[in-house]
Amino acid sequence: MSQIQDTTVSDDDAELHRLGYPRKLARRMSAFDNFGVSFTIISILSGCLTLYYFGMANGGPALITWGWVAVGGMTMLVGFSMGEVCSAFPTSGALYFYSAKLAKRHGPLASWYTGWLNALGQMAVTAGIDYGAATFIGAYAALQWNFVPTQHSVLGIYLVVLVVHGLLNTFGVRLVAILNRVSVWWHLIGVLIIVGALTFKPAHHQSAGFVFTKFVNNSGFGFAGSGVYVAAVGLLMAGYTFTGYDASAHMTEETSSASVAAPRGIVRAIYVSWIAGFVLLVGITFAIQNYSAEASASVPPAQIFVDAIGSTGGKLLLLIAIVAQLFCGMSSVTANSRMLFAFSRDRALPGSRLWYKVNPRTKTPTNAVWLAVAGAFVLAAPSWWNTTAYGAVTSIATIGLYLAYIIPVYLRLRLGEEFRRGPWHLGRWSKPIGWLAVTWVVFMSVMFLLPQSSPITAHTFNYAPVALAVVLVGAAVWWFATARGTYTGPVSYGTPEELAAMEAEGGS
Repeated sequence: MSQIQDTTVSDDDAELHRLGYPRKLARRMSAFDNFGVSFTIISILSGCLTLYYFGMANGGPALITWGWVAVGGMTMLVGFSMGEVCSAFPTSGALYFYSAKLAKRHGPLASWYTGWLNALGQMAVTAGIDYGAATFIGAYAALQWNFVPTQHSVLGIYLVVLVVHGLLNTFGVRLVAILNRVSVWWHLIGVLIIVGALTFKPAHHQSAGFVFTKFVNNSGFGFAGSGVYVAAVGLLMAGYTFTGYDASAHMTEETSSASVAAPRGIVRAIYVSWIAGFVLLVGITFAIQNYSAEASASVPPAQIFVDAIGSTGGKLLLLIAIVAQLFCGMSSVTANSRMLFAFSRDRALPGSRLWYKVNPRTKTPTNAVWLAVAGAFVLAAPSWWNTTAYGAVTSIATIGLYLAYIIPVYLRLRLGEEFRRGPWHLGRWSKPIGWLAVTWVVFMSVMFLLPQSSPITAHTFNYAPVALAVVLVGAAVWWFATARGTYTGPVSYGTPEELAAMEAEGGS
């Protein structure tokens, strides 16, 4: 067994050398571990529950149910297409590396924008996950100790959660790996417990007509055709939940048999989440006791749990969700730090030398971990005064990540038969699946930049377009000022032979 494992690691390292990089990170992850990271970051017990309130106001039960089905199906297409590209380039740089290699003459520019979008999206995902966890912790404290959560106190809880996740990724590297494995089972068993309790305990359940056909518009928009608009905006609940599966690609340099394990990890994480998420959402929606009262609660799922099965049982279900969300945030910081590490390795971030440093004891990019934490805090900081900040953060995460996902897919489609496939690919289905994925991402990106509630004021303004514009304009200014003369895309650190010799001598 040891000889087979050594051979696999050797093959993985040879592939990494072909891409121009020496091995600096330890390959400790199995295929299941790789899947587990993406599944944990998708986290149906995080995204579905923390944005459930958003679905209740923007489309109601019908949108929550069928929106999940539709978005999950389209996400599968994106995952298939991204997995095919991942198999050809198994490196932690992932998306921005793919763009550099597939765009050819304009590779550096394509890589530059893809990398910055990916960095923004990943920081926003971390912010969305941990801020959502903070709101649920506040709701639990309110039930248990009569604590009254405010915007300011929730932001404080959020900061504490972020710092804990940073510390875990700094000092508890092996513990993080173990918790990633535990997290998969926690999510699956947790969904069964929550749905089981909500199925058998309540004396009253909603009708199938309510769950599958009732449409609600509490967004404040009332213009002609507003129902269609609200439904499209309401897809954010599912769209945001189905993010973060690029983690499998970012963890390739720490995964065995990465060119196959990583794309499989992406696809498996999506379809397992799709099925389990549908079961969870339908179970919760059937258990609603008082739609109006629960929709107006600060954390609707918490109120639904308590109303359906009582205070003690409701708090236990809430704890299951909170632990899952904490697992999710921890993994998100891990994946985000690997992307920032790789982007710095290619000298694309300010202070790249600092973020590229690897802790010699843990073999992990500790400085990049804290950059990820700091960026996530900045993105959620407007929640101090903006009541819809969470919706904006999740929009930023969804748009930033999906644009970064789809740019290399689009470039791969343009390349046609010149694309050098990896061992995991779509065959003749590459083009139809790829073009459907591109179309979906363009539609979704436009919808999630639009206003989410009316009237539009300083407190309800969706600042996602502003955050996206700041990053894109900033990246453009920096590009034309200096980067186009210094950033040439992913840096090759030597020939495969030179890199192998370097590692044999203990260099980097």
